Amino acid sequence: MADIHPTALVDPRAELGDAVSVGPYTVIGPHVRVGEGTRIAAHCVIEGHTTIGRDNHIYPFVSLGLASQDKKYRGEPCELIIGDRNTIREYSTYHIGTVQGGGVTRLGNDNWMMAYTHLAHDCLVGDHTIFANNAQLAGHVQVGDWVILGGYTVVHQFVRIGAHAMTAMCSLLFADVPPFVMAQGQPAQARSMNFEGLRRRGFAAERVAAVKAMHKALYRDNLTLAQAQQRIAELPQRFPQAQPDVALMLDFLQSAHPERGIVR
Repeated sequence: MADIHPTALVDPRAELGDAVSVGPYTVIGPHVRVGEGTRIAAHCVIEGHTTIGRDNHIYPFVSLGLASQDKKYRGEPCELIIGDRNTIREYSTYHIGTVQGGGVTRLGNDNWMMAYTHLAHDCLVGDHTIFANNAQLAGHVQVGDWVILGGYTVVHQFVRIGAHAMTAMCSLLFADVPPFVMAQGQPAQARSMNFEGLRRRGFAAERVAAVKAMHKALYRDNLTLAQAQQRIAELPQRFPQAQPDVALMLDFLQSAHPERGIVR
């Protein structure tokens, strides 16, 4: 049975799993589904076609599933989907998708979302990310697994951020950030690779060395992007363990927007 505070307004058509708790003055709409063990604190608003998984912790004053801030939106039944074991801190705002963008805004599993974070319509966020306070995504942004966004990072619409990338505080992203890259500035530029983060996640020395070689090809040897990709493609000959990391990088670079490009 769910534990719902007497002052909460939960539509009878909402689906709440076992051991869900709902705090005082929270409002939950008719098309909301919440998985078992999720805790929803006081003064939250959860509306729209919103699905929330298991064992999430949603702090006070969070707004989930409201209509997108897109003037093309006409009330279509688009979705917000949140996975399992996420922490979503105070005053965060996550909107549903739009028909033009695929219809879904998605947050994966095991993410740590600090206060005032924003996911606009049609954003796709992976697993194990950390968004520091006031990290803001415009519409259609894609964020890979294990990404860390520093406080007050602002991401332009349609930008992609590759897995294991990291931004410094107050970074402004207009271009894609490839996997493993540490970016900083307004507009952001590539500064290094996230070597310490990779070591903390158990990357072997050979894989870290391959990431270092990718950084050299992309940012240190004055190569064109095509030349850098060719050199990166040869790295598994020297670093066999890094084959998945090389594939991750090449896939990201090959799908880079021809006008927006990557941070350099």
